Amino acid sequence: METKRLEDYAGAVTGIAAKAGERILEVYDRGFDVDTKNDGSPVTAADRLAHTLINEELGRLDPDIPILSEESPADVFDLRHGWTQYWLVDPLDGTKEFISRRGEFTVNIALIIRRQPVLGVVHTPVQQLTHWAWTGGAALRRRGNEQPSVIRARSFSGGAPTIVASRSHGRGNLEKFLAEVETKFGGYELTSMGSALKICIVAEGKADVYPRLGPTSEWDTAAAHCVLMAAGGTVTDCKGAPLLYSKESILNPWFIASGGGGEGWCGYLSGVEEPSRG
Repeated sequence: METKRLEDYAGAVTGIAAKAGERILEVYDRGFDVDTKNDGSPVTAADRLAHTLINEELGRLDPDIPILSEESPADVFDLRHGWTQYWLVDPLDGTKEFISRRGEFTVNIALIIRRQPVLGVVHTPVQQLTHWAWTGGAALRRRGNEQPSVIRARSFSGGAPTIVASRSHGRGNLEKFLAEVETKFGGYELTSMGSALKICIVAEGKADVYPRLGPTSEWDTAAAHCVLMAAGGTVTDCKGAPLLYSKESILNPWFIASGGGGEGWCGYLSGVEEPSRG
């Protein structure tokens, strides 16, 4: 898909994500019940409303591109293996943050072509903050009605690295990673937060690395992954291979998102062993 068309889509999708964010905030402000899905994860009316709006709007934008959302029916998940391109959506990433009223939840919309994210939009409703990018373009950030600004990841070159991490997943493994980093560099700064914002913080150059040593699904990462790549960073598995999509399992391997440097962040995973998916 040519860069100009991706740029046009990106402009439309930022608007769709913002509209979904408005729906989410309506529920956030009035109160809500919490249900439990079959996999044990929480879901609210906000997830469902955002899912419906995004599906309708993306369908109008280009009816020829199929859509896979976290809230899609189960039979859609297997169909994606036959798609060369599709929208990959998390209508409310960070439902636990939403329920806890921490504000660190996002709307994630990505376009996947040949297993890679070529367009990504991450919208944070409470902050009225949007990060977006497309292949061949810059990574951009905008708050409210401000003019967008270009963001750039930084390559770590020494000192105490700034590390961003999940609030609730993989803490024991993270502690092993942090111990290795402290041994090498003599210290670090750690920030914890929820949702795809962690990858966006790396893309902004405000953190050096985000080690995700716990579970995620493809819709959790794809949009922010695109933003970080356009900002000059990388997302790899723990062996240094690029993170890909349309895998047999919707689950991602553990991964490292960074701006580079650090002599290869995967080298600080001594004693950390990812569980088998088999």
